[in-house]
Amino acid sequence: MSPLEETVAAISPADPAVLADARAHQERLTKPRGALGVLEDVAVRLAGAAGRSPAPMPSPAALAIFAGDHGVHAQGVTPWPQEVTTQMVGNFLAGGAVANAFAAQVGASVTVVDVGVAADLDDAPGLLRRKVAYGTADLASGPAMTTAQAVAALHVGIETARALIEDGARCLITGDMGIANTTASAALICAFTGTSPEEATGRGTGIDDETLQRKIDVVRRALAANGLEPTSHEPAGAAAGLRVLAAVGGLEHAAIAGFILGGAAARVPVILDGVIAGSAALAAAALAPAVVDHCVAGHRSAEPGHRAALDHLGLRPLVDLELRLGEGTGGLLAHPLVCSAVRVMHDVATFDAAGVTEKEI
Repeated sequence: MSPLEETVAAISPADPAVLADARAHQERLTKPRGALGVLEDVAVRLAGAAGRSPAPMPSPAALAIFAGDHGVHAQGVTPWPQEVTTQMVGNFLAGGAVANAFAAQVGASVTVVDVGVAADLDDAPGLLRRKVAYGTADLASGPAMTTAQAVAALHVGIETARALIEDGARCLITGDMGIANTTASAALICAFTGTSPEEATGRGTGIDDETLQRKIDVVRRALAANGLEPTSHEPAGAAAGLRVLAAVGGLEHAAIAGFILGGAAARVPVILDGVIAGSAALAAAALAPAVVDHCVAGHRSAEPGHRAALDHLGLRPLVDLELRLGEGTGGLLAHPLVCSAVRVMHDVATFDAAGVTEKEI
């Protein structure tokens, strides 16, 4: 079997018996039932995914920033020049980006993966050179990637997850860098969820009204050019999901999807960042539906398509701060919340153990 087939075969859904045990344990802790709200759901979710209750502490965390360029940039969907992708990779490696600051705050490692930057990068500490291609083709006129390229990028993500887990990571956080990648994200969300281009396409890095309308038109043309008109039904099966990913995704989207699959196969939780991660998770879920049980939505992006992606995946975001940066920033901010949710299960006494009287029923 290929690394992709092996990884998909290794992914199991959340264990229903463990979910029940974790929920019962939550209800015995010295607090009113449900008092921790969504954090209780996170703790139970991670226990079910891990197959043990309490779940292992999701620390240390490892952020992987997958970088790639996009042929659709030529359509004028962003005012940022394409070379900014390369420049920001250098900024990550120098420790000067917001993601670096947030990672330092939560004690997460940062790995940058060149899966599709349209330039040759020099070796540097923290950089993995895994280039599949020098960017994608223009999705507005046909497939962004060949199937072989999409699979190769998926393998990059899987291998990155495996390596970070072998190095001791107990939580994976998705990151991305790629000028014009919100255009590809919107197209993926439309194809997988049936959302219209008008509803799925946002302002990305802060484009004006004229550029936004152009971007919406490009997404619509991309769907038509690739035979992916939005419908109420998502593509059926792994083969169809792979076709969608290759047609309108980016190399970093495919690598992030593989990264999510790799974490799930090892029963290590994956905190999703924003709209790029959300659209990549749709592809991962098409390849292995049970992968969603191993994901936590770190935040909800200001990009409108992200809400559609999370709703389709059935994930509730932990943070909603109108972020639209990417890089893994929202996932990093959510990591302490995920750790706190699990620590409650490890450290808080039950009513019986603490000698505390429960309320009368």
